[in-house]
Amino acid sequence: MSRVYNFSAGPAVLPLEVLQNAQADLVDYKGCGMSVMEMSHRGKDYDAIHQEAIATFKELCGLGDDWSVCFIQGGASMQFAMIPMNFLGAGQSADYANQGTWSNKALKQAQMIGTVNVVANCQKDIPTRMPANDEFKWTAGAAYSHICTNETISGAELKVIPDSGSPLIGDMSSDILSCERDYSKFAMFYAGAQKNLGPSGMAVVAIRKEFAEKGSTTIPTMLQYRTYVDENSLYNTPPTWGIYIFGETMKWVKKMGKENLFKLNAEKAKKIYDVIDGSGFYRGTALKEYRSNMNVTWRLPTEELEAQFIKEAAAAGMKSLKGHRSVGGIRASIYNAFPMAGVDCLVDFMKEFERKNG
Repeated sequence: MSRVYNFSAGPAVLPLEVLQNAQADLVDYKGCGMSVMEMSHRGKDYDAIHQEAIATFKELCGLGDDWSVCFIQGGASMQFAMIPMNFLGAGQSADYANQGTWSNKALKQAQMIGTVNVVANCQKDIPTRMPANDEFKWTAGAAYSHICTNETISGAELKVIPDSGSPLIGDMSSDILSCERDYSKFAMFYAGAQKNLGPSGMAVVAIRKEFAEKGSTTIPTMLQYRTYVDENSLYNTPPTWGIYIFGETMKWVKKMGKENLFKLNAEKAKKIYDVIDGSGFYRGTALKEYRSNMNVTWRLPTEELEAQFIKEAAAAGMKSLKGHRSVGGIRASIYNAFPMAGVDCLVDFMKEFERKNG
């Protein structure tokens, strides 16, 4: 087996242990005679997988019985539309922080549905950053407020969850369960699964049951959050294999221990940022106080050197270091499952590349 170090922003690296367990279970899941991908979502074998996945996630996030965990196809981008369709009614407005590419996409979807108040705007700021707490200008009586906790493209992370004064919704696609968070501040939070939770193809949505009940009853059934809450995400056939991998990944997080994982994430990021800060060759693209521990972004002196860096790194077994097409540069996505050995390999490569080309 020859595995590379995968720095992709998503679909992203999964825990090797989870992949190996899935490999063992692929043809015959736990002796039931069929794959998870073949079994009925109404059967007892799959039901046990489904319930355990939800229970483990709720335990890790500290969620009680007043919360539901939903599996919704379409990733986070579907949530950008579903949220205002459910909660932004006639005569209402919603607060959106415009913090980067992904929060801007969410904002634009909401503007198609109703009135949006932009309560903070740092999308185009260079170096990239997140709003400071005193920059948010929340609207009294807003139907809800929406933030993005980590912007994968810019490499900026919101370090403190603000108090919005209205039901708070968080897009946590790229830093969920990666650091200490008070999830009780939210009415709803969601994440595209393909970064820290599992494979691509669905979003994991945690929502307070009373908030879900406030959603519109006049939109199609499959777009109502209450449908997923009332039917435990089994109204239609769910993405069973993705949920199985999600559940295995949550068991991996629990086994590792959240505190150990959070500490490891900070240590991984610090190693790369230390090289950037100790260099006159590399230049970080996010303000230091907002640097992401999940997506480390930087530039080299020229685009030609960046292309050379990416090519040589790939030849050395470090793939997907090219920055997002909209901004260029270099991006190392080092999510929960990314191994420290891969960070050490990158750090050594960065030092040698600077020595040869600086």
